[in-house]
Amino acid sequence: MQRQKSENAIYPCHAVLVLALVALVGGLAPGGITMARGADAYDAAVAQPGRSKDDRERDALDHPAQVLRLAGIKPGMKVADILVADGYYSELLSYLVGPSGHVQLINNAAFEKWSEGGWAPRLQNGRLPNVEHQLAELEHMPLGEKSLDAVLLIKVYHDMYWVQADSIWPKVDVPAVLDEIARAVKPGGVLLLVDHSARPGTGSSDAGSLHRIDEQFARHDFESRGFRVIATSDVLRHPEDKRDLISYKGPMLGKTDRFVLVFRKNR
Repeated sequence: MQRQKSENAIYPCHAVLVLALVALVGGLAPGGITMARGADAYDAAVAQPGRSKDDRERDALDHPAQVLRLAGIKPGMKVADILVADGYYSELLSYLVGPSGHVQLINNAAFEKWSEGGWAPRLQNGRLPNVEHQLAELEHMPLGEKSLDAVLLIKVYHDMYWVQADSIWPKVDVPAVLDEIARAVKPGGVLLLVDHSARPGTGSSDAGSLHRIDEQFARHDFESRGFRVIATSDVLRHPEDKRDLISYKGPMLGKTDRFVLVFRKNR
């Protein structure tokens, strides 16, 4: 865990030019991110000069500024990014929540193994001091009651329903995990859910075989726990996707139809 401040720490207030004309027409957004006129804090987070080449290549597929803008992540927020693997979104969250915010980068043992420690360089030498790496199984995440302003589940919610014998992936007690997340989000807090679309009416049946899940099934899972949908986006839609092929490899890699839902916790 790296939380101490250091000379290498990258906070939004330490950002350099993020667009070509920032020196001439730039201003300060909430949280101190420097930006050019016409940009905002989300564009500036994506444009941070310290981000890796791999992350920048991924941006074209994931459109993170548009997704995070929809969720309204702001300075000072306490956010849990769950099953993050290498922490792509955790780094962006770090810039957005700023020095007064906090990001929990949470992996279970399986995701930790699959990421091969890919999150570690992000936090090395206190680079993102407001991000805390935590290793926990899903049923025992360190989430205090009403402690979070936001939770992110990015292309991992379906994995909760994945059951595979003789695998390092554990059988998840999904109701318990979802109840745990619901207890942790403050009234008025948000949950950002992005996942690979399954065919309508299939529920969770394609979670293991295709690593997809039905959007309406997902909505019900969270609406039944006190959340309501406040925003959606088509930015990750691929209507040509027939939703009958596995999502994370082969011809559908980076080309799946993905739904984006933002929920708010009822007061």
